[in-house]
Amino acid sequence: MRIGSLFSGYGGLDMAVSSVLGGAVAWHVEYDQAPSRILAHHHPDLPNLGDVTAVDWFKVEPVDVLTGGYPCQPFSHAGLRKGATDERHLWPEVLRAICVLAPQLVVLENVRGHLSLGFDVVLADLARVGWSARWGVIRAADAGAPHQRARLFIVAYPAHLGHEWGGPSRRWRARSADSGDVATHSDDARQGRRARRLQLGQPESDASGGGVPTWTAWGDYGPAISRWERVIGRPAPSPTEPGRTGAPRLAPRFVEWMMGLPDGHVTDPAIGISRNDQLKALGNGVVPQQAALALDVLLKGTPYDVRQGLTTV
Repeated sequence: MRIGSLFSGYGGLDMAVSSVLGGAVAWHVEYDQAPSRILAHHHPDLPNLGDVTAVDWFKVEPVDVLTGGYPCQPFSHAGLRKGATDERHLWPEVLRAICVLAPQLVVLENVRGHLSLGFDVVLADLARVGWSARWGVIRAADAGAPHQRARLFIVAYPAHLGHEWGGPSRRWRARSADSGDVATHSDDARQGRRARRLQLGQPESDASGGGVPTWTAWGDYGPAISRWERVIGRPAPSPTEPGRTGAPRLAPRFVEWMMGLPDGHVTDPAIGISRNDQLKALGNGVVPQQAALALDVLLKGTPYDVRQGLTTV
């Protein structure tokens, strides 16, 4: 199965799709230099088509699944919320790719604020070209992460599939997932299975070091840190590092760990990007475990609500 990746970033959404559905990425579309270097480091043989506005989709290899975390700045409460008038409003480019490539499934991600600005246009555009969608908001915390990071996830598919889409007869159902395989805050065993499916590394024999429970070093944050260590199978690195003046500053390796990535996925010195670029890429990225949980739920059509978590419509 072939996956086409729009607005790839460091590839977090692609990692989730591949873990749940199988298959591999055929090509990326990433314009920014720093995440492009991350992609080139991990996938040196895959083409990066660059600027999404300049791609001739009629000349691009067709794919079965199209992914895309299209820019959130037009919709984010952290910005000016200019919507379609923002120069970074690139949803029309996603629609253009869908219409030409005609994949069997599209997986999208954006900020929760998109629900109140611009999402009605997305649904109307999809309906206009004969597509249906399921969507929901899920937090990284719902997959076990020690931070909230609520995000909107959308799966879209040709409307003629109707109720058959995602059912047991369709190959798009969550791979190797049974009806109860949905992570919750208290279900570390299921979270662990998902982390292993993502192949994000094996657990350390003693993640806390010296047999001392992790939370003794993290205060009130200890239980959340310990939970995520169990989910992704590696201990938390130091949250800070010395800055240029010697004063502590946020460590990109810690943010990388918070995002559920393998050690060095973004911060490997061989990639050759600055600390600021590392933090920007991580801040714009997708938590793979969070996206995998959303896919498990949306692909199976199972309602999911953990402390006002995912809501399907």
